[in-house]
Amino acid sequence: MLLPDMHSAEAIPPAARTEIDRLLASGDLFRYTAASDAPVSLLEAEFAQMMGSRFALAVSSCSAALFLSLKALDLPRDARVLIPGFTFAAVPSAVIHADCLPVLCEVGDNYRIDIDDFIAKLPEVSAVIVSHMRGHTSDMDAIMALCQAAGTPVIEDAAHSLGTTWNGARIGTMGRVGCFSFQSYKMINAGEGGIMVTDDADLIARAIIMSGAYEHNWKKHPVLQDAFATHQNQLPLYNLRLSNLSAAVIRPQLPHLARRVTDGRRNHDHVARLLDQSAHIHVPAPLPGEVRAPDSIQFNLIDMSDEQVTEFVAHAAQNGVKVQVFGASADNARAFWNWQFIPDLPDLPQTRAMLMRACDVRLPVHLPTDTLNDVANVVLTAISHATEPRRNYGT
Repeated sequence: MLLPDMHSAEAIPPAARTEIDRLLASGDLFRYTAASDAPVSLLEAEFAQMMGSRFALAVSSCSAALFLSLKALDLPRDARVLIPGFTFAAVPSAVIHADCLPVLCEVGDNYRIDIDDFIAKLPEVSAVIVSHMRGHTSDMDAIMALCQAAGTPVIEDAAHSLGTTWNGARIGTMGRVGCFSFQSYKMINAGEGGIMVTDDADLIARAIIMSGAYEHNWKKHPVLQDAFATHQNQLPLYNLRLSNLSAAVIRPQLPHLARRVTDGRRNHDHVARLLDQSAHIHVPAPLPGEVRAPDSIQFNLIDMSDEQVTEFVAHAAQNGVKVQVFGASADNARAFWNWQFIPDLPDLPQTRAMLMRACDVRLPVHLPTDTLNDVANVVLTAISHATEPRRNYGT
């Protein structure tokens, strides 16, 4: 059985090539050179319209979007920001970079925020970042109600959740700001890049200036001009802009998003049904009201020793499927105990236990059903290999 590259993405649509060739011929790669209709500006308008948001700002990465969101909230130095204990290291890094302090919240074995721990820690923080990690949506009704009652702003880290909805609302539009990724392993692939959306004119004005709209380049953004005037020359410039070349790669992919979301959900659910046949695998179900947009699958290993987990991963790899156990690596950037840059890094026993058995497998949305069956078969065979009793021959 020969499996394809499980980290491959769809080809960039041919429509991008004409615009890329035009940009290369003109040398016009800087987003602020043109008086209007620069590719980055068009991307922002199209993305905001797609999400139903008033404003969008395209930047160099989702990490940059998270950082700018925190800076645009004008939090005091050393403000405490609540984040889930299961997220990518870029999230606490953005908090540290914004001169704030991460406060880690427990996460359950369904990969969602533990609401009881969230409630206990909310009074001590100035802001919240909700990471919809690997596209798994926490209870946003409860989180938003709690944060609104406390007057605490919410930033959505929707890097993995472009296309996900919660009771009909688009993930990334429920908080004060939503941040998305265009990195290679996301639904929209530009290699690198990110974007933030909001309905708050003053917040986006601050973010635009700090992103690198120096002098009067902010006038090329469709925001209330008096919102900018207040902040002219008052904010530092971090130069986190997206280039026109990246925007030219991204824009032709936006019309493909709905189809990719549908294909990704179909693929995920197909493999989930197959894996759930094993007594040693549990695939957490979506919460009521959550309609996911997955391009990978996560599952928990049940009743397996550390040695069996190691053997399972090795056997799957030998047969072409890379299974990542989030907590089983000394350098995995999604295991919170590896975030040694956080002062007074806490232990989260519930989250730690989950990460030691939580697995991640890429499922590119373009995989055909036969390949999905092969992937599931490799995983199930590896589980059997690791857990079935060994026969002692010759005794």
